[in-house]
Amino acid sequence: MNREPTVLDYIKSLFKGKPLQIPPSQEIVHPPPQAEEEAQEIYLEQTQDGPDIAAEQPAAQAKPETLAARLRLPWLSFLALFIALVAQVSLQPRANRSWVAGLILYLLAGALVVWSAWKGEWHIAELPEAEEHVEDYRLRARWLYISLPLSLAAFLTLGGNHFTTLNVLLWLLAVITTILAFWQGELPFRGWWRWLKDHSRLPWRPSISGWALLVAVSAIVVVFFRVYRLSQVPPEMVSDHAEKLLDIWDVLHGQTSIFFPRNTGREAIQMYLTAGIIDVLHTGYTYISLKIGTVFIGLLTLPYLYLLGKELGNRRVGLLAAIFAGIAYWPNVISRVGLRFPLYPLFVAPALYYLIRGLRSSRRNDFILAGVALGIGLHGYTPIRILPVVIVIGIGVYLLHRQAKGKRLPVISGLLVLVLISLILFLPLLRFALEYPTLFDLRAFSRLGTTERPLPGSALLIFLKNLWNASVMFFWSDGQIWVHSVTNSPALDIISAGLYFLGVVLLLVRYIRQRTWQDLFLLLSVPLLMMPSILSLAFPDENPALNRAAGAFIPVFLIVAIALDGLMNTIERRTSNQAGGRIAWGIAAILVIISGLQNYDLVFNQYQRAYELSSWNTSEMGKVIHDFGNLYGSTDTAYVVPYPYWVDTRLVGMNAGFPTRDFAIPPNQISLTLNDPRAKMFLVNSDDVDDLALLRQLFPQGAVSTYASKIGKNFEIYLVPAAVSISGSVPGSVKMLFP
Repeated sequence: MNREPTVLDYIKSLFKGKPLQIPPSQEIVHPPPQAEEEAQEIYLEQTQDGPDIAAEQPAAQAKPETLAARLRLPWLSFLALFIALVAQVSLQPRANRSWVAGLILYLLAGALVVWSAWKGEWHIAELPEAEEHVEDYRLRARWLYISLPLSLAAFLTLGGNHFTTLNVLLWLLAVITTILAFWQGELPFRGWWRWLKDHSRLPWRPSISGWALLVAVSAIVVVFFRVYRLSQVPPEMVSDHAEKLLDIWDVLHGQTSIFFPRNTGREAIQMYLTAGIIDVLHTGYTYISLKIGTVFIGLLTLPYLYLLGKELGNRRVGLLAAIFAGIAYWPNVISRVGLRFPLYPLFVAPALYYLIRGLRSSRRNDFILAGVALGIGLHGYTPIRILPVVIVIGIGVYLLHRQAKGKRLPVISGLLVLVLISLILFLPLLRFALEYPTLFDLRAFSRLGTTERPLPGSALLIFLKNLWNASVMFFWSDGQIWVHSVTNSPALDIISAGLYFLGVVLLLVRYIRQRTWQDLFLLLSVPLLMMPSILSLAFPDENPALNRAAGAFIPVFLIVAIALDGLMNTIERRTSNQAGGRIAWGIAAILVIISGLQNYDLVFNQYQRAYELSSWNTSEMGKVIHDFGNLYGSTDTAYVVPYPYWVDTRLVGMNAGFPTRDFAIPPNQISLTLNDPRAKMFLVNSDDVDDLALLRQLFPQGAVSTYASKIGKNFEIYLVPAAVSISGSVPGSVKMLFP
């Protein structure tokens, strides 16, 4: 005898992937979403833990719920996490480190998390529903007619690698009019103006929710990690910093370049940003000026990481991603070092956010904003040139999935708009690339091709080895470049590495079951954004490199957050609301604290010590020259005698307060100073016995003393008193400046 299917039968059919067909009726009463979610949770609990016998008994016979029943914790998920963390502990740097135990434990953790996810225990956040949006192919033709000649005029006037008031004005007007031509709906500045007027009315009635308080506390913690001891960590500049400060000097003295050709070439954003910082804050041509700009860039990345988390899960995913990335050693170090490195993730984050949101909603405005992020980002740091490839692959992944059904034409239209907007923003560099193609490509091809040296082997084998080394850098070794890493240590801390591994497995499981394009794209984006490091075929020892792979930390920490949010979600689902929430947040807080403590040690202890041992103490030498100038009224007769693999003498001058002066004096020119009667000072490497002997021969009345460096890198100071004639007479005794 056939019976009418019940609501529970229909819910069961949903989980089996074969929904029942409900016959039409005169009146169908739809349960509210909350009731439907509760019914699904009841079904999950019954199928996972057995039938709820107490629910089938009369209410009068129901027994009080015990603590064990209320705390049905996901022990299988906990075990998977615990084993993953133990695996990562076994991979930490130490003498005779082996990867065997870690690999076995990670495989076991992976098997457990697959089991946990397959049976529905570890439940990661659901992706937002796709939006149905009818594409409006119309555009504001009058703005387009204006933008085309403006773009052409801008391109023609941007020649000579020089920004001028005219070509910048034409370029910006071309960008604005093109955006206005394709923007759908109300123009953005009108909505912004209305919002500003609405929120400027007094009196304000501020209200602080628990979530807002949590976000504020998280922001304070992140800012602490990013600015604490900023002037000391790291302590010294390297030659790249000298190149940057010289470029910035040129900017502030009227040389407004589009592309800066020093040291194989650099894009412009950092130069103009730091020039503005020096001009406004009066911090001078110093290391701290560079650091202020790059730390600000690093912090500016995190809000878009939060928005990406919301787009790929919920606001908790976004907050967890921002927290873990904010305290992590990898993003922190590449921001603190004062070079262009954080410009790569800064523009990856908004470009991916608007792209993913645009693919979900098919809204042209999101593609426009993604194009803006890409176009500006191309003026930042060379590795971001891989981002157009990532965007095209992301759109290709979307088009190949069922979610694109009926939306392919709007998406292709959006891609064309994205390309147009980014191309117009790229116009200055495009003009430079056409005029000076060798300079524009030199930095990238010096690593990819044979510009500087032949490939040390088969290109394919080098690529595959580089791909493997980059893929395991999160767990094993982040490379050998001491400027921006704790060499040969994992790129992630223990907690983040374990969660990242579990998150990758969870996303793979969900993709296999649901075929959601976001999961596949998120997983693919990690190696794709690391390609600037992986493609270092001519210099494979430079891979992995945290700077060239920096864009990858955006998807990496999203995956970390998705995994942890999934565990918290599981705890909350399997326990009573109040107890579950407290346990979930308590576990998350413990993991964040452990992660923070390890990252603190990595940045402020390990990285600091390693950097001091590897860099030269040009700041101490600069201070010696500065003090000599204060005592004798001039630094004209202060010199540094060069020595192989020693200090960059330009940095000595910068630390002494002379940004463009090189204090180097070649040994064969020391004798030219004999006729100068003023006091002289020569800084000499302690191992340079030949030049010390030369100074004693030329200036026998001089005296040598050893400068005791705070970091053990002593050097010699050879001081020659004033009024020493060529005959060698010395009026009075010699007072040593530096005892």
